[in-house]
Amino acid sequence: MNILVTGANGQLGTEIRNLAAGSRNRYIFTDVTSLPGVETVHLDITNPGALKIVCDSEDVDVIVNCAAYTNVDKAEDDHVTAMMLNSTAAGYLAQVCAARGGTLVHISTDYVFHGDIPSPCKEDWPTDPLGVYGSTKLSGEKEIEKSGCRSIIFRTAWLYSPYGRNFVKTMRTLTAERDSVKVVFDQVGTPTYARDLAALVVKVIDEGMLDRTGTYHYSNEGAVSWYDFAKAVCELSGNSCDIQPCHTAEFPSKARRPRFSVLDKTKVKETFGITVPYWRDSLEDCIARMEGGGLH
Repeated sequence: MNILVTGANGQLGTEIRNLAAGSRNRYIFTDVTSLPGVETVHLDITNPGALKIVCDSEDVDVIVNCAAYTNVDKAEDDHVTAMMLNSTAAGYLAQVCAARGGTLVHISTDYVFHGDIPSPCKEDWPTDPLGVYGSTKLSGEKEIEKSGCRSIIFRTAWLYSPYGRNFVKTMRTLTAERDSVKVVFDQVGTPTYARDLAALVVKVIDEGMLDRTGTYHYSNEGAVSWYDFAKAVCELSGNSCDIQPCHTAEFPSKARRPRFSVLDKTKVKETFGITVPYWRDSLEDCIARMEGGGLH
C-alpha cells in the first residue's frame, strides 16, 4: 500500500517516519515546510487541487493526517487559520479518501471535551470544547464523518517527543536554568509519548487493521497533573529545580483548558490488542533518547 503522511516534520510525523523505515508498505512523507536533511514532499493540505494531484500521482491508499493548528492560545485570535487547518483541510483529506476508496487515519484531541467530570473520558461522551482549538478539531471530526470515507480517528493528549516544541523539552530547559518554577496542579490528564502513538498508527496500517474504523482514545496510562509531570521531567533530567504547584488562575491565558481530560483507553486496547505503556516509563525512554542521542 501507499501511505501518505501529512505534517510529517512534526512530532508524530517524525516518529512515524522513524518506525516505518522498515515497513513493507510505501510511506510518502509530506509537509508544508521543509527541514534540513529530511526528505519531504511539499504539500499544502489546504489546497484541494494540490492534494488531489499528489494523491493521484502517488496512488495513495491511506492518508495519515498529523497536520494541525496546535497553538491553543493563539487559536483564540486566529480562528480562521485554525478552522482551515483543523477542519476544512481535514474535510479535503476525507473527500480525497472517499473518492479513492481509501482510508483516513486522523489525529484529534482531548480538548473536544469540557473536562468538568473527574472520570476518564470515553469515546461516546458528549463533546463540549472550551475554546477555538478544541472546537475546530471537533469540527474536523464532523467533516470526516460527513464525507463518508473510511476513517480511524485517534484522540490524544499532551503530546511530547524529542522533536519540535513541547512541555517536556521546555521543562528540561527551565529546570536546568532556574532555581524555581511554578506549574499548575489543577489540570489533570495523561501525557502521550509520540513514539507510542506512532507505533500504534504503524501497527494498524502494517498489520491490516484499517477495517476497524471508528473513534478511539490514546494516551499513555495513568493520570497526572502538569505539576507532577514537571516534577518527573526535572527528576529524570537530573536537575535540582524547586518546582512549586500553583492554580490555573495564577497564569491567565486566552484559552480555557480542560481541568480533567484523562482518556479512557479500554476501546483502543481491546480493538487493536495493544498494551499501553505507563506515562512515566515512556517519559524515561524519551529523556534517555534525548540524552543519549538515540533519535531514531
